[in-house]
Amino acid sequence: MINRRHIRLKVMQSLYAYFTSNNKDLEKAQKQMLKEFKDIATLYLLILSLPHILAQFSKVFLEEQKNKHFATDFDKGHSKKFENNQIVKLISEDKMLLKEMNKVSGFWKNNEYDLIRKLFVKIWKSDIYKDYCNASETTFEKDKEFLLSIFDKNIIEDELLHHILEEESIFWMDDLPFVGNIIYSQIKATKNEESRILFSTTFKNKDDNEFAKELLRKTILNHKEFEEVITKKAKNWDLERIATMDQILLMMALCELMYFAEIPVKVSLNEYIEVAKYYSTDKSKGFINGILDKVISEYRKSGKIKKVGRGLLE
Repeated sequence: MINRRHIRLKVMQSLYAYFTSNNKDLEKAQKQMLKEFKDIATLYLLILSLPHILAQFSKVFLEEQKNKHFATDFDKGHSKKFENNQIVKLISEDKMLLKEMNKVSGFWKNNEYDLIRKLFVKIWKSDIYKDYCNASETTFEKDKEFLLSIFDKNIIEDELLHHILEEESIFWMDDLPFVGNIIYSQIKATKNEESRILFSTTFKNKDDNEFAKELLRKTILNHKEFEEVITKKAKNWDLERIATMDQILLMMALCELMYFAEIPVKVSLNEYIEVAKYYSTDKSKGFINGILDKVISEYRKSGKIKKVGRGLLE
C-alpha cells in the first residue's frame, strides 16, 4: 500500500520519538514503528468501510424522515438510492474485504451517533446527494461519480472525522491524505459490477519492510558519525542550534547515501528535500539541500559513496 516516501515519513516520526525520549531502546523503537505501520492498514479499513456504514445508516435515517408528520416528497422517495449504490455493493458484498472491515467495525459503532449520523446528514443536505437522487437513470458510472464526490468533498474533509482519528492516533492525520488517495483511486479504477476493490497490505513487498527497519536501525547505530558530518558541513552552526527535525532528516539522508548502495543519490536528495518542505521549518529545504550538496560532492570524490545496480542511475 504505502510508497517509499511514506515509509521515510514513518521512519522520521519514529526517529524523532527515539531521539527526544530518555529511553533509548532501539528494539522498542522498531517494534513501535512497525505497530504504526500496521495502524495505517487499520486506518485504510476504517475509511474504506465508511461508504458501506453510511449506506446502511441511510436506511434507518430515511425511514425516520418518511415517518415525519410533515414529510416532503423528497423525504418519501429515493430511500434506496444510496443503499443500492453499485460501488457500495462492491465493498459490502466482497466477503474477504468485509471480513477485514469487520475486524475494525467496533470503532465506528462507538462513534455512530456523533459521526455517522452527522456525516450522513451533511451528505443528505448536499446538492450532490439531491442531484443523485433526482436523476432519472441509475448507471454504474453515475453511482461511481456520486461516491467519489461525497468521498472527496464530504467524508475525507470532515472535521469531526479528523478529530476522532486524531484522538485515536496522533499520526493518523498525516496518514489520512495518503490513505484517502489510495481508496479514491481504487474506487475510480472500478469498471463494472464484476470489479473488485482489493485489500491493500501495508507494505507492497518484503523489500519495503526491510527498508523501513534498516533505515531506522542504521540511522540510530551510526548517528554519532552523521552528527560529526553535519557539524563539519554546517559552518557557524552548533548542532544544538539546528532544528531536531532537520538533524533527523539529514541523518536519514546521509544513511541512505552511505549505507544503501542500491538507492540512487538523486532519489535520496530529492526525497528528503521534499519531506522537509512539509515537516520542518521554512528555511529547512535550503539548509538541508546545502549540507547534502557539500557531502555528495566531497564523498563522491573520496569514494565514500558507493552505489551499485539501480543505485548507479542518475
